[in-house]
Amino acid sequence: MSLKDLQTEINRIDDEVLELFQKRMKIAEDIVKYKIQHNILVSESQAERDNLYRVCSACDENMQNYAKILFSTIFDISRTHQNAFVKEYPPVVIEIQNALDNKKELFPQTAYVACQGVEGAYSQIAAEMLFAAPKIEYLNTFEGVFNAVDKGFCQFGVLPIENSTAGSVTNVYELMKKYKFHIVRSVKLRINHVLLAKNGVKIQDIKKIYSHEQALNQCSEFLKNNPQIMVTVCENTAVAAMEVANSDRNDVAALSSRNCAAIYNLSVLSDTIQNSDNNYTRFICISKELQIYSGANKISLMLSLDNKAGKLYSLLTKFSVLNLNLTKLESRPIKGTDFEFMFYFDIDGSVNSEEVLNLIGQISKVDGYFAFLGNYKEL
Repeated sequence: MSLKDLQTEINRIDDEVLELFQKRMKIAEDIVKYKIQHNILVSESQAERDNLYRVCSACDENMQNYAKILFSTIFDISRTHQNAFVKEYPPVVIEIQNALDNKKELFPQTAYVACQGVEGAYSQIAAEMLFAAPKIEYLNTFEGVFNAVDKGFCQFGVLPIENSTAGSVTNVYELMKKYKFHIVRSVKLRINHVLLAKNGVKIQDIKKIYSHEQALNQCSEFLKNNPQIMVTVCENTAVAAMEVANSDRNDVAALSSRNCAAIYNLSVLSDTIQNSDNNYTRFICISKELQIYSGANKISLMLSLDNKAGKLYSLLTKFSVLNLNLTKLESRPIKGTDFEFMFYFDIDGSVNSEEVLNLIGQISKVDGYFAFLGNYKEL
């Protein structure tokens, strides 16, 4: 056969596969409708396992792995389609539907907001980008921010969640899990760390630097090239600037923001100390209650999966079927477990879509931890 003949034959087979696929999906739809009508348990995990064993056993040995991938994907697609007809809503879907029923059109312009740090912190800058006129309460720790919102002292909290250089702020994710809070908005802030010291001090005089661990990571090359400089970790970059301003020493400096130079009467010794000029941090606005505002187009999830082959692939297939774009997929080991991982997902999408809502309901049934962190707009 010529190449053209082979390509024609492939197209003919593809047409047959497509016709059979559509027939299979229709039968899968009829099956789930029958089960619902006759109050039969919808789950088909055992049947799928048996079917997968059957088709792989019938396949040539050198094609078995390919067959497993193909039919596992077909089963996932079929299950996603079937779930659209199942009207048993898990708790997370009911919670989201209630939030949609009470959806607010406009994000508030003013609010009492909790931030970690002191005047001049990047969280303050983020809060002023999120709200036109926020009243800011400064707390010493990230957990202090959660406590302030949890006890009703503040309406919202603003916290860093991810940096383009240093990665996710895992402490914040852990606190989101602990307090079961939700994200209602986020903002991406360009970070420009500078080296601050008292007036008249030169860069060669510096023997000690204060800063937050994230800023230190983002300026690691400068610190590596100056091993004689000691490092002291602070709760916040603005706190670092305040420490320098209040110190009786003239050989200390802070990795902080340019804003803090004016606030704490310090001089900028260098503005080229961070590893990359393309340095951004995402800040989230958290709320105790699930709130969804108009224009929400990003979804954040957190979940754990069994450490079994194909589990993550099966999950990703569900997003692919609905053509949902994953903008973040990150994993972190779960403390106290034997190589179990927590996964963080950011997805472009809206729970106003019934398909997306059904998908979230389906994912929430995983054998492990699941949290819907929010559906929100990112500035």
